[in-house]
Amino acid sequence: MSLHDDMVAIGQRSLAASRELVTLKVRKKNAILLAMADELETHREAIQAANAIDIEEGRNAGLSDAMLDRLLLTDVRIDGMIKGLQAVASLKDPIGTKISRWIRPNGLEIIKQRVPIGVIGIIYESRPNVTADSAALCFKTSNAVILRGGKEAVHSNAAIADALIEGGGKKGMPEYAIQLIRTTDREAVKELVQLDGMVDLVIPRGGEALIRAVTEMSHVPVIKHYKGVCNLYIDAEADTEMALGIAVNAKCQRPGVCNAIETLLIHEAIAPEFLPQVAVLLEENGVEMRGDEAARAMVSGMKEATEADWHEEYLDLILAIRVVGSVAEAIDHINTYGSRHSDAIVTESDAASRAFLRDVDSSTVYVNASTRFTDGAEFGMGAEIGISTDKLHARGPMALEELTTYKYLVYGKGQIRS
Repeated sequence: MSLHDDMVAIGQRSLAASRELVTLKVRKKNAILLAMADELETHREAIQAANAIDIEEGRNAGLSDAMLDRLLLTDVRIDGMIKGLQAVASLKDPIGTKISRWIRPNGLEIIKQRVPIGVIGIIYESRPNVTADSAALCFKTSNAVILRGGKEAVHSNAAIADALIEGGGKKGMPEYAIQLIRTTDREAVKELVQLDGMVDLVIPRGGEALIRAVTEMSHVPVIKHYKGVCNLYIDAEADTEMALGIAVNAKCQRPGVCNAIETLLIHEAIAPEFLPQVAVLLEENGVEMRGDEAARAMVSGMKEATEADWHEEYLDLILAIRVVGSVAEAIDHINTYGSRHSDAIVTESDAASRAFLRDVDSSTVYVNASTRFTDGAEFGMGAEIGISTDKLHARGPMALEELTTYKYLVYGKGQIRS
């Protein structure tokens, strides 16, 4: 059987599974999710052994330390996957929720109700925990899911998927509700995104090149998560200690993720005091700083930032730094160079925070908090399917509600249109 035929078969099986999933009661779905969580615990050693193979192969292939960190499955991260499944099971099921209801003058009762999207394809790189998060959220919302991870995590993804399928099967999960594409052939991605009529939505998670390639190839709708060029602006009226803590956390706590900051903007009034202090802390954490002329004048040895640096998603311990003259200039920089992901201001000024929240065109905007909180679990969503930088049909962290669509239920008593 050819790759094309294999992919068509996967699509057909998912389509059939999606029609079974809509019949499952909430209690049964939750029992299946908890069984998946238990099976991850049972398979912990097998998952870590598979992950060790991926780490070794990644190291031999020259993956960066940041990429290896994204790939690594520690006990804490496996615990996180298990807790994520349990959390999703505990969340309210949006399927069947009435969004709105009204009665027309002719007596027709119209109900707008949440329903599953159907079959969702998830294409992702590096982070194997996405296998569990995506499967849990899609299953909870009665969507069948086709998972296609990157070749760097092929063993880890297979071990996780096997545990989920085995655990779910024990409690009656419909067959093929969760499918993993196990080939590393890149053509499989093209085949997946062209399964029009079988796949209803594709969500790519990974580097900008992957997302643009998927968007160009796809015959089905795509929700895009472009690069995370996140900015932190330190206002003239910022609390310095707070700003230092947020800046270091937002850059250094986990630099290889999309919600870490890549650019630090500092108001010129506070920069002479703040910039040398934050530079010491950043250097202690191994951060390479690249600054504009004003920033370099305040910190010796700082590299020169080029125009390209303001656009760059480093996913590493590198930070671009710029001194600005106002909150308006900071907002203009973010809307020009940012990626509409997550941006933050540190300020004690109500006027500055209001302007920042209103005018920054990003999915998530913070006042006095780290951008590292842009995450489904941190938002209380249990887990996330990704962080959309689109505006339709989802924006920001995508969880249960974002994996639904709606339909209209119309009740009549014999009405006809004249």
